[in-house]
Amino acid sequence: MRFSACIEWLFAAEAPDVADRIRLARDAGLDAVEFWRHSNKDLAAVRAALAETRLPLAGILCEPIAPLGNSDAHPAFLEGVRRSLSAARQLGAGMLIAQAGDDQPGISRPAQHAAIVRVLREAAGLLEGSGVVLALEPLNDRVDHPGYYLTSTVEGLDIVDEVGRPEIRLIYDIYHSAVMGEATDKVLAGRVDRLAHVHLADAPGRGAPGSGGMDYAERLAWLAKAGYAGLVGLEYRPGGPTLPTLGFRERL
Repeated sequence: MRFSACIEWLFAAEAPDVADRIRLARDAGLDAVEFWRHSNKDLAAVRAALAETRLPLAGILCEPIAPLGNSDAHPAFLEGVRRSLSAARQLGAGMLIAQAGDDQPGISRPAQHAAIVRVLREAAGLLEGSGVVLALEPLNDRVDHPGYYLTSTVEGLDIVDEVGRPEIRLIYDIYHSAVMGEATDKVLAGRVDRLAHVHLADAPGRGAPGSGGMDYAERLAWLAKAGYAGLVGLEYRPGGPTLPTLGFRERL
């Protein structure tokens, strides 16, 4: 397994500066870094730290987050794709992380589903030839994101398949999936090739692997056996210094 550090949380206790967190990730033997918003970062400093450490940037958030099930939000989202693509190119990131936004009152779920497919097809056209993919991320609405529309990995994969473009993929977040009661082998059966990235935290608590009761090692092993060879993004709250929480790697 190759691991990417989400430096919004990892190494935050050690270094307030994001560029320094990139250096700490390199020193800890991690394979890549990622973060959320690019609009609040010093991109020149980030770019310099990436060049110095030779760590790849796995992905950044596509800003702004918009309710993709509502067609009125599509123009702002597509403009955000253009701006976020520019940031990704500056930093060498190969992935933009897209969230579906909240469930829209007064709009049926089938209509919202269809609207998400339509706007992601448009986004694919903006990304064509760039080498950057847009990865849609299902989240849980039971603990962390009440009101969020896309809580089902299967529906997320269905959306990716309906879009039918190589620029549109899925992020599989093991933590969010577990909170929603999903079994990795059931929801991803036969469709691991649609994944652009995987996220990992333990459940409950969204802490480091081993801090909760989730069968994370078995889920990672299934993913590897099923052919997933990409990065696993460590998107957990360390609860203090990060380095002591990385020992789980030796137990895999």
